[in-house]
Amino acid sequence: MPDREKGSGIETFQAEGLSFAPDPATAATANATAELYAQAAADPRAFWADQARALLTWRTPFTKTLEWELPFATWFADGTLNVAENCVDRHVAAGHGERVAFYWVGEPGDRRTVTYNDLHREVQKTANALKALGVQQGDRVAIYMPMVPEVAVAMLACARIGAAHSVVFSGFPANALADRINDAEAKVLITADGGYRKGTFFELKPIADEALRSTPSITGVLVYRRRRAETSGETVMQAGRDHWWSDLVDAQGAACPADPMPAEQLLFLLYTSGTTAKPKGIMHTSAGYLLGAALTHKNVFDIKPDDTYWCAADVGWITGHTYIVYGPLANGATQVMYEGTPDTPAWDRWWSIVEELQVSILYCAPTAIRAFMRQGEEHPRKHNLQSLRLLGSVGEPINPEAWIWYRDVIGSGRTPVVDTWWQTETGSIMISPLPSVTTTKPGSATFPLPGVSADVVDDAGASVGLGAGGYLILTQPWPSMLRGIWGAPERYKETYWSRFPGAYFAGDGARRDDEGYYWLLGRVDDVMNVSAHRISTIEVESALVDHPTVAEAAVVGKSDSLTGQAIFAFVILKKGVETSESSAKELRDHVAKQIGAIARPRYLLFVSDLPKTRSGKIMRRLLRDIAEGRSPGDVTTLADSSVLETIRTSSGAADE
Repeated sequence: MPDREKGSGIETFQAEGLSFAPDPATAATANATAELYAQAAADPRAFWADQARALLTWRTPFTKTLEWELPFATWFADGTLNVAENCVDRHVAAGHGERVAFYWVGEPGDRRTVTYNDLHREVQKTANALKALGVQQGDRVAIYMPMVPEVAVAMLACARIGAAHSVVFSGFPANALADRINDAEAKVLITADGGYRKGTFFELKPIADEALRSTPSITGVLVYRRRRAETSGETVMQAGRDHWWSDLVDAQGAACPADPMPAEQLLFLLYTSGTTAKPKGIMHTSAGYLLGAALTHKNVFDIKPDDTYWCAADVGWITGHTYIVYGPLANGATQVMYEGTPDTPAWDRWWSIVEELQVSILYCAPTAIRAFMRQGEEHPRKHNLQSLRLLGSVGEPINPEAWIWYRDVIGSGRTPVVDTWWQTETGSIMISPLPSVTTTKPGSATFPLPGVSADVVDDAGASVGLGAGGYLILTQPWPSMLRGIWGAPERYKETYWSRFPGAYFAGDGARRDDEGYYWLLGRVDDVMNVSAHRISTIEVESALVDHPTVAEAAVVGKSDSLTGQAIFAFVILKKGVETSESSAKELRDHVAKQIGAIARPRYLLFVSDLPKTRSGKIMRRLLRDIAEGRSPGDVTTLADSSVLETIRTSSGAADE
């Protein structure tokens, strides 16, 4: 047991195992070297200023790097630039117009190749269309679209004219869309008739129409036509308000100047859930955000001009903003954009795309990796994945077993794996290996990136030191940090800066091992209090997945009159493994052996699936509802709401 007061932080029980030194061949040609850490440590502000000058094209050079009045920061405030120019125009001007920006793959099998010349033309035409709809600098534009290249075009068109976009994930229902439009007071909505998912066409325009019944700020709607000729159905358009993309955009001229914008011009709002019913509109501004996106994309993924990069996220989330649109395009990268799901039409869909398009860098969520593990190695083994040279993980902590499988099966036992920690609020990656520098440990995000200052503290805000767990904080401002919550400066202070004075509280637990490596433990809401011991769900889940019969697991705390909380585990077994009381006991014993008797699950239920959002995150809140016998609350963000009923009828001896 850790030699510290129980309940003063988050206790840690698991020991680290394997480590992997940087590949010499990767290190020899890498974008980043260890010298970056020394430069950033010596003078952080000078480091950020140097990177901003090197990576971004400025119209007016800045002379002020940082103005910091805690918790409000301005970066490069007297400089001007245009984000769209940095992402498109400068690559065309440099002679790279025929370079592919996107290889787009539709779920039904349709294909498009979009060059930087194509982007340059379409962004300008779309910007002119927005102007025709009355959009001006400072206005907000809502975007509610499937994964098509036009979603990136729409975002860049907003940036070009200084309008802020607010992208709403296409899986959200009408009320969620309306809430976000109204909070942002968006002037125009850009949407589509629908998109393809799991073999079917899902309608978006009717959902948008329902939302628009209660959004008085919207004066115009731009609708992209995705419905293929063979797909039945008709889209209702409201005369005077609704405009087909093909009518309005295609009619515009292909010249729209990229006017210089202040460095602190609002680039976008992205809404994230809060502790109240009201979502938080996270504010990101132009120069600082773009710098964070470009720098981390360049160094963490070691991007080269001949790479084909694929971030398998949705643009509706921050990962899609930063690592599909702004970071890769600022760096002139070639990337894949895929519309559908990993299992349609079969579980080898991703690997066929990797093989066909010779993808060299893949960035995806641990949930996807564990889903592939569950299906078995035969699907990736059907395809030649030798083009892959680097793998990334994002969205939640990755358990060591999934990390190893990812490297061994997908990366053929040779690729670096970069496990990244960051948030909507941070804008870009904060903690991650640099593939050319960092010795990695499966399951650890390793160290803060150059220029990022982090710590792990206890309840009183004191650093816990090495070998202990606690709360992850960031202790210095960084360029891509959120600038606030839209319309709620006091809520911004209270949410992020009040728990530990002078520091940004991420809301995540973490531990540092004896070598200083950071191990993320998930949201502090997912920490269980068992007999006065604060135990992370992630550690128990990792111990379960370590067992050779387990494909995936989720753990929550269940109220208990004796111990405060008891550990309740939901377990998915690998294909072909039968459930039994003896297998439940074996798993409990395995956890106790791995991390101690205190972490032995009292309840263990075998299930066929887990409730997940469409971004792939496990909704432990709903599992807590099931464990406590409560009726689940809002399930609108679930990818498949029927999973909850399936869990209720699942087998296994729940109570030990």
